[in-house]
Amino acid sequence: MHQLNVNRRSLGISFPNKPEAEVTVWAPKATQVVLKVYNKSATLPLVSAEIGYWHLTTDQIKPGDQYTFVLNGDEEFADPASLYQPKGVDGPSQAVDTAAYYWEDQSWINPSLDSYLIYEIHIGSFTGAGTFKALEAKLDYLKALGVTAIEIMPISQFPDSRNWGYDGVYSFAVQNSYGGVLGLQHLVNICHYKGIAVILDVVYNHFGPEGNHMENFGPYLTDKYRTPWGKGINFDDLWCDGVRRHFIENALMWFRDFHIDALRLDAVHALKDSSPVHILQELRQRVDDLMRTTGRRHYLLVECDLNDPRYLKPLAEQGYGMDAQWIDEFHHSLRVAVGQEKTGYYADFNGLNHLAKSYKDGYVYDGQFSVVREKLFGQMAHGNAGEQFIVFSQNHDQIGNRKQGERSSQLYSYEMLKLMAGAVLVSPFIPLLFMGEEWGETNPFFYFVNYTEADLAEAVRQGRKDEFDGDDDVPDPQTKETFEHTKLQWHLPMQEPHRTLLRYYQTLIALRHHLPALYHLDRNQLDVAVDTEKELLTLHRWHEDQHVLCLMNFSEQPQSTILCVSGEDIRWEKLLDSADAQWQPNMPSANSACPALLNNGDTISLQPESFILYAQHHEKSRFHIPDPIPQRFYVS
Repeated sequence: MHQLNVNRRSLGISFPNKPEAEVTVWAPKATQVVLKVYNKSATLPLVSAEIGYWHLTTDQIKPGDQYTFVLNGDEEFADPASLYQPKGVDGPSQAVDTAAYYWEDQSWINPSLDSYLIYEIHIGSFTGAGTFKALEAKLDYLKALGVTAIEIMPISQFPDSRNWGYDGVYSFAVQNSYGGVLGLQHLVNICHYKGIAVILDVVYNHFGPEGNHMENFGPYLTDKYRTPWGKGINFDDLWCDGVRRHFIENALMWFRDFHIDALRLDAVHALKDSSPVHILQELRQRVDDLMRTTGRRHYLLVECDLNDPRYLKPLAEQGYGMDAQWIDEFHHSLRVAVGQEKTGYYADFNGLNHLAKSYKDGYVYDGQFSVVREKLFGQMAHGNAGEQFIVFSQNHDQIGNRKQGERSSQLYSYEMLKLMAGAVLVSPFIPLLFMGEEWGETNPFFYFVNYTEADLAEAVRQGRKDEFDGDDDVPDPQTKETFEHTKLQWHLPMQEPHRTLLRYYQTLIALRHHLPALYHLDRNQLDVAVDTEKELLTLHRWHEDQHVLCLMNFSEQPQSTILCVSGEDIRWEKLLDSADAQWQPNMPSANSACPALLNNGDTISLQPESFILYAQHHEKSRFHIPDPIPQRFYVS
């Protein structure tokens, strides 16, 4: 039987015993499989093994050689487990020896998950060049900002060079236009040298449509389930073992051969599996096996909209063992609180009360009736630490799925941007920022692709319009102009008000890293109070004898409130006030009405759309605003 070895990749072509190559392909319905090596006359037949695998050991292919598999004597396809597609999804594969890279991160230790501050990046639009190498030049900037982990949107080979990444068709292949295998390995190596963890977004719920030849090799899909993308991935139907193996080996490869620190699994609610061991449970088991072998720590993070704590429960409690999940409900509640119209999925959210509930419980819906879903929805997440939830005020989905791809900077006031940043960064959860939000990037983040098949391109173009009731004003996802308009404008941080907003974010992040009450993600040491009439929310967090008090005014009017914090009478010192003059580049004479020191029972006045952070007045809370990020860190 073809056994899985967590210590090495066995699918595709690998070179564990140089100069010989090990060749393995899963093609259970094939009657013949032949390896065709380009620029060489030999065609090398593979030998049929158990459970649909075909195998060959040969010295007739070397790293750098291009190749395909010929099925049944006439059908020629790239390797389903290809590591590199130098000519794109329709070209031949190229053999790569991942072990040839010299790693210099032996002293790197993946930090604990509660210290992650995540920055989400799309490689193609983060820089002008849109490559791994270009991102390396921005790492000093991200480090100075206070980022501890970058999350890279999917990089598995997709058609052409313009794509969000969720249409990849070769799970193992690193996008050629980004820099391929060596480019990714070098990026991770440099990130670790600079103290930054790397999260990779992976898609295990569907394959992209163009260049997808997986079904020619085996039943990767099943009619048993339907997903938003068509047939479901075959995790539990006939011949499912090879499909499960494909994705398990893929995850292990990213961890082992590319030193990726964490994977973010896209839309795991679309992974349909009624097997005795769910695919996520098996993945958790295998990653645990790998960690025991290597001594390195890796995390599995998921996007899931089911509000089902089973995904977060450990294997010993019959859970799936995922380390953390994105919490869209925090985002939805926050957006309604700042004025988002209650349409679509926002119709389920009432703003401040739901935001307060999310601060305490993570999930907003944990058994209540959902108007949008038309059923009782969710379950309470008991005993789950704060670091098991990832929150944000915007991300690629929430921006890009809007008709005009508007970022928060295009929808809300400058004051509200500061308030939203504060709401996320003082939460008892892992915060995630979307690239450019820290300076209020004004370019939109559209949905974009570049399919070469005319019918498919038109279908996607029309489908995008249909999402918005046939509106012709929807940007064409196929054009280069749509893509180019999403690129970050790195000159903006040198201009106001972007420069000040960046300093504000940098200061907020530094406070989060500095104050024990903020960086200890204990959901139990938290109180939250809401005044819906005045649109005020007060968040009180503490750790041991260190306390913080976060006051948020979501209204467009000044509001006053009496400070009333339960427990010991504590004198409070103001550390940050978004209404202070230093955070008002367009109103240099602005002056917050909030005093520098407060006692319980004092009346405090909050400026419109403002965020204020007080801390317990003792040595631990002494804080100095960090020095500005040097311009050389972000100027190309």
